[in-house]
Amino acid sequence: MAQVDVRALANNLAEVRRLVGGGVSVLAIVKADGYGHGARTVARALSNGGVGHFGVATVEEGIELRRAGIAGDILVLGGVWEEELASLLQEGLTPVLTDLRLVEALAQRAKEVGRVAAVHLKIDTGMTRLGIAPEEAAEAAHLIKRHPSLRLEGVLTHFCDAESVVTPATAKQLEIFRHALEAVFQVLPNVKWIHAANSAAVLSRPEAHFNMVRPGLMLYGIPPSPQLADTAKLLPAMLLTTRIARVRRVPPSTPVGYGSTFVTSRQSVIATLAVGYADGYPRALSNRGWVLIRGKRAPVVGRVCMDHTMIDVTDCDPVTVGEEAVLWGGQREAFLSVSEVAQWAGTIPYEMLVGLGRRVPRVERNWLGGSV
Repeated sequence: MAQVDVRALANNLAEVRRLVGGGVSVLAIVKADGYGHGARTVARALSNGGVGHFGVATVEEGIELRRAGIAGDILVLGGVWEEELASLLQEGLTPVLTDLRLVEALAQRAKEVGRVAAVHLKIDTGMTRLGIAPEEAAEAAHLIKRHPSLRLEGVLTHFCDAESVVTPATAKQLEIFRHALEAVFQVLPNVKWIHAANSAAVLSRPEAHFNMVRPGLMLYGIPPSPQLADTAKLLPAMLLTTRIARVRRVPPSTPVGYGSTFVTSRQSVIATLAVGYADGYPRALSNRGWVLIRGKRAPVVGRVCMDHTMIDVTDCDPVTVGEEAVLWGGQREAFLSVSEVAQWAGTIPYEMLVGLGRRVPRVERNWLGGSV
C-alpha cells in the first residue's frame, strides 16, 4: 500500500515558493500518475494549495485530471499527435509545440471550433530530445503570429542535467535559451510565461527561475541529489508498505527462492512479503535490498519474485503473519528513503516511484512525513 501524505505535499510546495519568491509561478509536474503517487490526489492537494498550473506528459494524462475536476492550466509537455487535437481543445489543455509540424493543423482545428488556443514553444538547447532548434525560434514565432486562432503563451527549455544544474552545460543551455527568447520577443513581445527550472534549478540556480518553475521530484519530498538535500526542508510524501504473508523457522543450509541464490548460514526465520516485481518492487533488489520490520532493518534474501519477496527476520523475531513491513518510508524511529532503495537497485528514485504497479493501492493520508 502506498500511503500519500498530502500535508507533506503542502510542505514541499511551500518550500518551492520560499526558494523562488512570490513573483514566480509554479507549474507542478504531475505526469506519470503524479510520480506514482496518484495524479488526482496530488493535483487536488496542490490545487488546494493555490497551484494553478500542472504539467503532464500526454493528452490522456491531461484528460484524467480534467475528469478529476482540476480546473487549472494543464500543459501537455510530451508533444501531441494530430489525431489528439480535437480532444486537446475540447478539454482545454495547453500543448507544448516541440516542432512546427502541427502548427497549421492546430490553428485550423482551433478556428473550426471558434477558439484561440494557447500554446507553449519548446526550445531544444542541448537535451536533443524534444523541441525546435534555437535558430528556428524566430520562424516559429512568425508562424504562430500568422494564425489568429493561436496565442503563444509560454516559451520553455529543458535542462539535460537533472541532478545538479550548477554545471557548464547548464550555463551554456541558459545562454542559448536567452538568445532564442530574444528572437521570439522581437516577433511576439507579450509572451506570458518563461520557464526552464526543474527541481535542481529551483534549489540551486535562481537565474533559471524566470517567472515560472517546473518542480517535480522535490514536490514529492525527494532532493534530486544528496548535495541538495539541505537546501530545502523536504518531506517524503509516500510511505510504501506491505504485509507479512508467511513466517517460517528453518535450519542452516536452507535454500531460499528461485535458483537458490541465498542459503541460510544459521538457524533463521524467513518471512514472505506480499510484494514482488509485478508491484514495482524491483528484481534487482534480490539479495541486496532491506525493509523495515518493527523499526529494524531486515535484508531481502533470495530472488524477488513476481508476487512475493522473502526477508530474513531472525534478528527481528518474533514477527507475525499480517504484520506491516515498510519498503520505503518511516517506521518507529527508523527510515528508509526511496533514494537509498533505488541505489541498492542500481537505479534512480524517479524509476522506483513511477514503477509502482496498478495493483498497489494509493491511500491518501493527512500527516507529516519523516526526514529524508
